[in-house]
Amino acid sequence: MLNKYFPVNEYHTPNTTKRVIWDKLSLGTSLYFNLKFIHFLLKNRKQALNNKYDTERWEQSSFEISKLLEDCGAKFHIEGFEHVDAVKDEPVVFVSNHMSTLETMVFPSLISPVKKVTFVVKDTLITSKIFGSVMRARNPITVGRNDSRQDLMKVLSDGKQKLSEGTSIVIFPQSTRAIDFDPAKFNSLGVKLAQKSKVKVIPMAIKTDLWTNGKLIKDLGRIKREEPVHIKFGEPLTINGSGKDEHQFIIDFIKNHLKKWNK
Repeated sequence: MLNKYFPVNEYHTPNTTKRVIWDKLSLGTSLYFNLKFIHFLLKNRKQALNNKYDTERWEQSSFEISKLLEDCGAKFHIEGFEHVDAVKDEPVVFVSNHMSTLETMVFPSLISPVKKVTFVVKDTLITSKIFGSVMRARNPITVGRNDSRQDLMKVLSDGKQKLSEGTSIVIFPQSTRAIDFDPAKFNSLGVKLAQKSKVKVIPMAIKTDLWTNGKLIKDLGRIKREEPVHIKFGEPLTINGSGKDEHQFIIDFIKNHLKKWNK
């Protein structure tokens, strides 16, 4: 395996992992986690402003956040690393449902050590005072989410260019984060990009409701320690024809795993 942070086909948080004392002292309020998370953000922002937030630092900070979550009681169950390793020499499109801030923060340490990767993100993220410099350093594809036709053309154009240069792309086809998965709001943009670029798609199913959305600041929500984190990479798919069947396969892949994990 090529992933230096997760050199296994599947990873499960050890039962021996214990919450750090400072988290216990926060009495379950998530205060410790949010303070540490803000510290990470400010440190990364400073590095990005100094042009020092490179790929290695991106991966490392992503892994540090996953370890912080475990220190606060999170239980990770990540499967399918072998499917990422199987396409290590070719760019692909990762298509995932989107529930919280967690996947945006943790995915880099799961993918980037094996494959050069970037994200499709809302344009407001790259103008954010806190996130903006960090997001710009990773050269993402930005969309407005207001004009679906314009977003489609931009992702197809910029995405095809990045894929041709060897950079894989993570797409969350939902217009916004959602606890409940609604197939009607899960567009086929990822499949269309893969079909146009003649690359494979790796479906991803996630259950990341451990990290809730905040009421005042969306990314600073409560940590629900009782909720396990599930992430599953599926087998790479070759797009045939219009990609309609592959899009439905991805939807079923996500639905079936969520059903299993929600039992």
